[in-house]
Amino acid sequence: MALAIGMSVLTVPSPASAVPSPAAAPTQLYVAPWGRDSWPGTLGRPFATPGRAQQAVRERAPRMASDLVVNLRGGTYTLRAPLRLSEAAGDSGRNGHRVIYQAYGYGTPRQERVTLSGGRQVSGWRSDQRLRGFWRADVGGLETRQLYVDGRRAARLAREGTGFDGTLKATRTGYVTTSAVPRTWRNPGDIEFVYRSGYVEGRCGVAGVSGSARRTTITMDQPCWDLAQALYEGPELLEAPASVENSPSFTLKPGSWYLDRSRPGHHELLYFPRPGEDMRRARVVAPVLETLVTGTGSPSRPLHDIGFRGLTFAYATWLAPSEPAGFPAAWSMYLRPGKGEDARLLTVPGTVAFRTAERITLEDNRFTHLGAQALELSENSSYNTVDGNVISDVSDGGILMGVVPPHQKGTNRGNRITNNWIHHIGREYHAASGIWDTATQETTLAHNQINDVPYSGILSGPSDDLRGIMHRNRILNNRVFATNRLLADGGGIYLRGEQGSSFADGAVISGNAVTDSKYGDWNIGIYTDDSTNWVTVDGNTVYDYVAAVGGCSEEWGNRPVQNVRYRGNFWDDAVPDWLEPRDYPGAWPPADKENEEDGCGDPHRLEFTGNSLLPSTHPGHACAGAPACAAVLANSGPLPSYRRHLGMP
Repeated sequence: MALAIGMSVLTVPSPASAVPSPAAAPTQLYVAPWGRDSWPGTLGRPFATPGRAQQAVRERAPRMASDLVVNLRGGTYTLRAPLRLSEAAGDSGRNGHRVIYQAYGYGTPRQERVTLSGGRQVSGWRSDQRLRGFWRADVGGLETRQLYVDGRRAARLAREGTGFDGTLKATRTGYVTTSAVPRTWRNPGDIEFVYRSGYVEGRCGVAGVSGSARRTTITMDQPCWDLAQALYEGPELLEAPASVENSPSFTLKPGSWYLDRSRPGHHELLYFPRPGEDMRRARVVAPVLETLVTGTGSPSRPLHDIGFRGLTFAYATWLAPSEPAGFPAAWSMYLRPGKGEDARLLTVPGTVAFRTAERITLEDNRFTHLGAQALELSENSSYNTVDGNVISDVSDGGILMGVVPPHQKGTNRGNRITNNWIHHIGREYHAASGIWDTATQETTLAHNQINDVPYSGILSGPSDDLRGIMHRNRILNNRVFATNRLLADGGGIYLRGEQGSSFADGAVISGNAVTDSKYGDWNIGIYTDDSTNWVTVDGNTVYDYVAAVGGCSEEWGNRPVQNVRYRGNFWDDAVPDWLEPRDYPGAWPPADKENEEDGCGDPHRLEFTGNSLLPSTHPGHACAGAPACAAVLANSGPLPSYRRHLGMP
């Protein structure tokens, strides 16, 4: 039954205007690192830059009688500015045809490797004469939050906790402590405190350190400190930082780095090599651009009919957390000052982002070494396809889509996210999800694999109670494991909010295998959290989470979990030791009798039919021995024709 549901929704029709004209041989343009922008863009005399090819596309688009293909020859294209596509400037396909940017030889054994890079190669390394073991390079006015050495992400110099004994008390402007250690920190204005608890992680910078023999005052950046105190509701979290980062005074660890900005315009990179790294020969890349590709339209004229195939998007940073407002954050959202006393909620943006765009296709691309979210589809973007891509080693989330903060309205319909492999994301901002569908309609998330992430695998639902937006979304046949590696209170597939107005137009979660993520004291395989409404959970396999299914039904705020039906699933029905099981499946925390606003409550109108219980010991082995359960595992994740191409083990 689950497979039948999956087959019935895997095709979402586009508007009639998307139907192409009869096929004709595509018009070809060529770009090569050895080309010249003064050349005509032919195979023998290619352009040198994607930007020049974009100009040629704009010149030809009004007369398009076939697809227009821009072929990029193998190599790295270092972008001086993002590639900005817009409907107003003439970047869309025309007359039922598409504009396609692709690797030369795409889809053949001779496909060439192409990278669009926002980075800058750093050379001129020399052994540091003052800090033993460090190497140093001059980088002018460079600003970045990431560094990569021979293709590996380096870590900023950091220490767990504060790294000193003594009390640490939060004040109106920062901290006071009995320790003298902070007064020894070099360049304290570069230091950031990192805060982590449950599903939140944020950071604030240090403005300065002062004090006497008995008392040290740490003044924190404003307005970050005020925003963090309001967001985290009290001093408990702030007085127990998870780590302190970004000073050469901290413990040296191989593969760590620091950007010395003490001389404006004459910054220096410091790096402590890993064993075997020779800085005279190493390839060191510092990301410079914050976005690589953007595409925008207007409500009456969306950007449309553009494809990207076989490309690697790499080496971008994101500098907002370095601002005085810092990164007071939860999920992939952070605060900025708003009007009056109200803070403004923003979302970590996509490095490749399409806003108000339709029929954009991204196929067989790589997103890696990025400083924000990898990909964003938002602001009324519909009928787009993201198929067969790999997303890894990005600082925040993988794919963001829908009505994203600060927006609260919008129509994002018929998008398909299929056969992608998303892993090792959230490398810097850990409260990130592999896929976050904030609020969309008729979306299909199918046959993706998400693994080794610090927080949730798939998150479906808005940050606030945005009602009347989500309808007929499908989460089908995905393989999700090794989630919540660092943060708790999340899950493999995490839902919240109103998913429809009935079972007929609500969300369907079917055919997914969600396993092997028993980390911390609270994460849930299929998590129906506060205010989840109108969801069918059908034919999934869920085991080896702290809890298999369940969530917090916020009865006190009139935001209960309600109208969820579970049919034909296989699960171990795990419940954490600290929570008493109910008479029905799942982990459902009760209300707090002393303070009802701190507790949960009873879910309403749950249905359980035809579900199969796996043993609590070795549930995976039991599933493998049950043909129907094993079939869910076998059919989940990217389809077999994709797996080898994605490089999956």
